[in-house]
Amino acid sequence: MSSPIKFGTSGWRGLIARDFTFDNVRLATQAIADYLKSEIGNPKSEISRRKPVLILGCDTRFLGKEFCLAAAEVLEAHGFTPLVCDRPTPTPVIAHTIRHRKAIGGINMTASHNPSEYQGLKFSTWNGAPATTDVTKPIEANVAALEAAGWSFKAAVVGTYQCEEIDPKPDYFKQLRKFVDFATIEKAKLKVGVQLMYGTGAGYLDELLKENGATVTVFNAQPDPMFGGHHPEPNAEGMEEVSALVRKGKIQLGLGLDCDADRFGVTDKSGTWLSPNQILALALYHLKKNRGWTGAVVRTVPTSHQVDGVAAMLGVKVYETPVGFKYIGALMESEPIIVGGEESGGLSVKGHVPEKDGILACLLMAELVATEKKSLGQILKQIEKTTGAYFTDRINVKVAPERKQVILDMLAKGLEKVGKFKVQQFITTDGYKFLLPGGEWVAFRASGTEPMIRCYIEAKSEANLKALQTACRKVLA
Repeated sequence: MSSPIKFGTSGWRGLIARDFTFDNVRLATQAIADYLKSEIGNPKSEISRRKPVLILGCDTRFLGKEFCLAAAEVLEAHGFTPLVCDRPTPTPVIAHTIRHRKAIGGINMTASHNPSEYQGLKFSTWNGAPATTDVTKPIEANVAALEAAGWSFKAAVVGTYQCEEIDPKPDYFKQLRKFVDFATIEKAKLKVGVQLMYGTGAGYLDELLKENGATVTVFNAQPDPMFGGHHPEPNAEGMEEVSALVRKGKIQLGLGLDCDADRFGVTDKSGTWLSPNQILALALYHLKKNRGWTGAVVRTVPTSHQVDGVAAMLGVKVYETPVGFKYIGALMESEPIIVGGEESGGLSVKGHVPEKDGILACLLMAELVATEKKSLGQILKQIEKTTGAYFTDRINVKVAPERKQVILDMLAKGLEKVGKFKVQQFITTDGYKFLLPGGEWVAFRASGTEPMIRCYIEAKSEANLKALQTACRKVLA
C-alpha cells in the first residue's frame, strides 16, 4: 500500500484520523529531517553552515498544536532545534520568521482554505518559500524508504512533549512597516470590516488597522476548528457578511483572510467582492504608479491577463509560471519583481517573503483607497478606460476517470478552434492554454486528486464569455 504522504502545490494534506495521523506526521517529519541532514552535509547547500533551527507553527484546525509538537519531538531527537510559535500563526508570518531567524526551514500544520476535516503539513525551505518539487520529491522518496525499512518512533504521550516557544508577531509587524504606508492609512480614518474566518489572522490584520487610525468591525475573530461550519475561504460567499455591512453604508471597505491568512478577500465600497485577479492588477497599479516601484510582475498560467493590461499601460514586463506560489516565489527570489500573484488569492511583493501574504495584500488595498481617495471599483473603471474590461470564469467539470485521460490526450494535441474562436497560440507551461484573438483565452488543467478538469476562461465581453463557457463545456463533454 502506497503512502498517503504526497506533496502537492502547497504541501501534504489529508483527512484527519484517516490520512493525517500522528504516525504519518512523524514519518513525514523524519523524511524532512533526513533531507535536511543531507543538505547540511553538502558544502554547496545554502544551509550547510547554518544552525539547525526550524520554525514550527499551526493554524486553528483540530489538533494543530499537538501535531506541531509531534513534529518538533522528531526533529529534536535528531539534533535539530525546533522553535514553536506560541499561538496559531499565519503562514506568511512563519515564512518571515524563517528568514528573520536564519533558520534552515519550517513546518506549518495547515490545510489553508480546505474544509475543517482536513489538516496539512507544509514544509518551507531556508528562504521562507514553499518547498519546490526538487525538494519534495526527495522527501517523498525518503518516506518510501523509511516505510520499507519499517521505521517507527517512540514518542511521548501526545500533548506532553514541550520545547521552546517564540512570539513572531513583533518582528513581522516591523517587516510590514517597510512595505505599507501606514501614515497614509492613518490620515484617511478608514472604516473597515475585517473577516477573520476563525483563523490565525486575528490580532494581525485587525490590530494593524486599529493601531493606524482605522475604525474596524471584526467578524469571527475567535478560534474555531470547525470554522463556524463553513469553508474558511474569503471568496464572495465567505465575504458576504462583510459585504452586507458595506452595502448598509456602515463601512467603506471589506477585507478578509482565510484560516492561515495567506489568501485574501476584498469587498469594494459598493459591496461587490473583487476577484484576486483584480486585486493583483490593482496592487501592480498602486505600487508602480503611486509608490514608484520598479521591476516586473509575475502571475500563474490561469491568472487573468488584466495584470498584463496594467503592465502594458505602465511599461512593466510580465512573467508567467505554472500553478503554485512556489513557482512565483522562486522567480521573486531571482528577479526584481514588483508583485507576484495568482487567481486563487495569493500575493507577495518585492523584498518580502516568497510566500502568499493575505495580510499584506489587504493592507495594500486599504493604502490604495487612502492614497487615491476613491473606491477600488472606481479605480478599476479608470484603469479599464485604457486596458478594456476583463470577464473571467472558472468551470469545474467532473469526468469519469477513464474519460479524463482521453480528454487530456486530445487537448495535448492542440485545438484549431474553441467554438467559433480561432486558436492563435498553444501554451503547455501548465495544463493546456489556448490564446484567442483580441486578448481572450481559455486554459484546461486536470485536478491531481479528483476526477475533474478545471477550465479557466477570459473574455473581453460578457457575450464572448458566455460563448466560451458553452464551447469549453462541449470540449469537455
